[in-house]
Amino acid sequence: MQWDTSEHGWLEGRGPRLCLLAMLDDATSRALARFEAHDTTEANLRLLGTYLERWGRPVEFYTDKDSMFTVNRPVRLAEDEAWEEELTQIGRALRELGIGWIAAHSPQAKGRIERFFGTAQDRLVKGMRKAGVRTLPEANAYLEQEYLPLWNRRFTQEPVSPHEAHRPLGQEHGLAAILSHVERRVVANDYTLRYAKKLYQIARADIRPGLRGATVRVEERRDGRVWVRFRDRYVTVSACEARPQPAAPRPAPQSRPARRHQQASTWMKGFDLRKSPPLWQILRQEQGDLEARRGAP
Repeated sequence: MQWDTSEHGWLEGRGPRLCLLAMLDDATSRALARFEAHDTTEANLRLLGTYLERWGRPVEFYTDKDSMFTVNRPVRLAEDEAWEEELTQIGRALRELGIGWIAAHSPQAKGRIERFFGTAQDRLVKGMRKAGVRTLPEANAYLEQEYLPLWNRRFTQEPVSPHEAHRPLGQEHGLAAILSHVERRVVANDYTLRYAKKLYQIARADIRPGLRGATVRVEERRDGRVWVRFRDRYVTVSACEARPQPAAPRPAPQSRPARRHQQASTWMKGFDLRKSPPLWQILRQEQGDLEARRGAP
């Protein structure tokens, strides 16, 4: 299956600028397409879900190297020393569905779907002009009811091999979970986890051994609800108010010991070396005083 998007003035200014997302069977040229306001991962997952519900799982999808399909950086070395490829949300969904992915290296490599877009930019644009299509819902209604039946009736062909390569969806292929936005989170010690700037509390009835500090799978479904899976079971969560973090106590200011006021010594007060008697006189006076104390009764 070839898978691509065409941004074009499909409504010729009568309405918003739209993107045409399309999938084309490489064996028969059978097409499935949908108009979207933007070429996003969520929009492409919606188209993938429609295809899977109608025809099952193809063997491989053939796309360009857009960042929605592949992480455009080298692989990393995991902790177990095995090379592991980083996956986008679409890449993860395809892997969980058991569907392969092939990257096209040039627009010419996607010749069939490029011709589909070229024809649509002529016939589909003229048809919607004639029908007075002005909005996204009207464009999708015309595409589904008028153009795609015409294309699949006039421009498809019989495959070379009659073997049907599509595989049915199994019980393990829950589309609601696989086609959601999936991330990993770690459960805190109080059995809460953070996702999309919100705090979620795990229900007490679902607390089990090993849950605290464990890594869980968080699924944001297409209806906006958040599901959390621990190992092979889902746990009930509810959004709660983030607990205010206690302010870290400020360290008490260290008081410096008060300096004792030292009185200035006065024993040299009034001393003047120039007015003092000579040293020999002082020594003689001290000698006389000493002898007088010895001779005293």
